[in-house]
Amino acid sequence: MHAYKKYLKTMALVWAGALMFFIAAFALLLNPQIREKNRLFVETANKQKLYDGAADAAREDTRKKFTSELETLKSKMNDYAIDSEDSANMTLDISRIAAAKQVSSFTIKASDQQQSGQTESKYLRENRINITFNANFRQFAALLNTLERHRPIIFVDTFRIARSNEDNRVDMELSIFVRKRPEG
Repeated sequence: MHAYKKYLKTMALVWAGALMFFIAAFALLLNPQIREKNRLFVETANKQKLYDGAADAAREDTRKKFTSELETLKSKMNDYAIDSEDSANMTLDISRIAAAKQVSSFTIKASDQQQSGQTESKYLRENRINITFNANFRQFAALLNTLERHRPIIFVDTFRIARSNEDNRVDMELSIFVRKRPEG
């Protein structure tokens, strides 16, 4: 019986030593390799995504799709901003709209006033235009509606109406976005 207990203690010590050896080997040898393998797997997956994206972009139908999407975005941008060369024509367009709506005593002038707190943009600038005219309510509403539907968009920032017996005196402040010329 004593020999049996001695045998069990020896076996327990051998098993405990072997278990400690396997835990140390796992912690020191295998665990870093497993972590490195997982890191390489993630890196490989990211590189595969980049490769697939590059291969997809190289295909002709994808290029056509991107070109079409770019043209659509450019046309949408043209709804909101005009080229700096065309900005001078905006006063002429606004004058034509006013003449079509038959307002009287129409005056228009570009404003150099910058709005306080205005954020500076790398690609756009805001041009302000002040107009003054006399009109009845229907003429005013028609002109306002036409200005707001104009392409590129004309923003009506403020307007002030001074009532009178005949035609009302209207002062409006308009804004348009103009693409800046590329430097260089």
